Amino acid sequence: MTDQPAHSAEGRHGRENSGENSGHDNRENIDPPSWFDDHTEAISQQSLDETAVPETAEPPSNYAEFHTPGYGTPAVSDGPPRPLSGFRSEQRFSEPTGLPSAPPPRWNPPPPPEWTSQTSPTGIREQFPPRPEYFSPPSAPQPPDYHDEPAPPPPVQYRPEVPQTPYPDLSTTSLLRQVKPAPSSGWRRALYVMSGKLINVGESPRDVHRNNLIAHVNQPLAGCYRIAVVSLKGGVGKTTITATLGSTFAAVRGDRVIAVDANPDRGTLSQKVPLQTAATVRDLLRDAGRIDRYSDIRTYTSQGPSRLEVLASETDPAVSEAFSADDYARTLDVLEKFYSLVLTDCGTGLMHSAMAAVLARADTLVVVSSGSVDGARSASATLDWLEAHGHQDLVRNSVAVINAVRPRPGKIDIQKVVDHFSRRCRAVRLVPFDPHLEEGAEINLDLLRRDTREALLDLAAVVADGFPANRGGDSAVR
Repeated sequence: MTDQPAHSAEGRHGRENSGENSGHDNRENIDPPSWFDDHTEAISQQSLDETAVPETAEPPSNYAEFHTPGYGTPAVSDGPPRPLSGFRSEQRFSEPTGLPSAPPPRWNPPPPPEWTSQTSPTGIREQFPPRPEYFSPPSAPQPPDYHDEPAPPPPVQYRPEVPQTPYPDLSTTSLLRQVKPAPSSGWRRALYVMSGKLINVGESPRDVHRNNLIAHVNQPLAGCYRIAVVSLKGGVGKTTITATLGSTFAAVRGDRVIAVDANPDRGTLSQKVPLQTAATVRDLLRDAGRIDRYSDIRTYTSQGPSRLEVLASETDPAVSEAFSADDYARTLDVLEKFYSLVLTDCGTGLMHSAMAAVLARADTLVVVSSGSVDGARSASATLDWLEAHGHQDLVRNSVAVINAVRPRPGKIDIQKVVDHFSRRCRAVRLVPFDPHLEEGAEINLDLLRRDTREALLDLAAVVADGFPANRGGDSAVR
């Protein structure tokens, strides 16, 4: 029994000497004794307690003896081996304390889902979380984009839309405070004047409607617009409607408006305005080559209080019958150079020579009828004749006027007459009876009743609705 421990000690001593002679540390090849496994936990705990070094402490003096700058590689030492009791306490693969240690990763929670606003089946908008991707319906395949770069989005317009003016930022609506227009009539006007123009309740609905009609009459007109006033029956007020309609246009628009008397049977249109000259249409045709300015043609016309001008016809019936279609066309060629509106007072006959040129050059027709049975039948027969002779467009765009030549309509149902012409014409208007028009003398709009003036303004607005926006090729008014 004594030889076995000595032999073990000798063998162990020989292996240690061989390690010293070779200059290498063979401690890793040393087999632990049998009692090492029985006391592993106790020795490990004792070794950890003895060799525990704080993290902030300086490395031991023999740190370089067992550690090299390499990472996890044991160092080679020439010194004597350490006792076996400290085998477990050696930090053979520890990292160098001089290197900075990375902090542990920090866990960042995912962001909360965005809630969307949806409408429930009951009609109440509620907040719902977004559906998972596996519940979303499959999207349709998108076509490949063959463009290199996507088109840029349109620029966002933050400025309000203003009319195209040379100075949009200095327009009247942006610089001046909007003031309510002053009342023009009635107790509203009296209250406005008596309060020293401090109380302004605005216009009445009737005045507002009148202002809208005036705006219709004043709409722009390019070139010359020709209006023919026709009727098969005499005594229905055809000449009166021509004079009053022309006076309304001249007073409201301020343009140059002229009425031509094309009645072959001694027309009375020149009697509706103060007579200023004895010249007639025959004199105008004789001197047509010498008329170059408006002042030249003004010597052949008479002008009324409303600035309506009238070109009279011949008073001699024998001479007036010679007024042919060519004469009317030459007259119209001269007038449309200087006037914006030309009204033609046609005769009762549709078969005379000048009527063909009137219908060929007219832009619109005004068919006049009275509130009687024979007057309505004559006006309807006029439309029938026009349709039968190829003037369907003129009939569709015509305006029918029912003129009250008597104070009372009698037993005639005027509404049925209106319904009849409404199916054939573009519009139908009523002109009430007026004592000033019954006189048959010169017409002054200021002497008419208010209802009559408003009816004539409504008639002018309806006719003005047929003005073309652009009449290319027409002669410009000088």
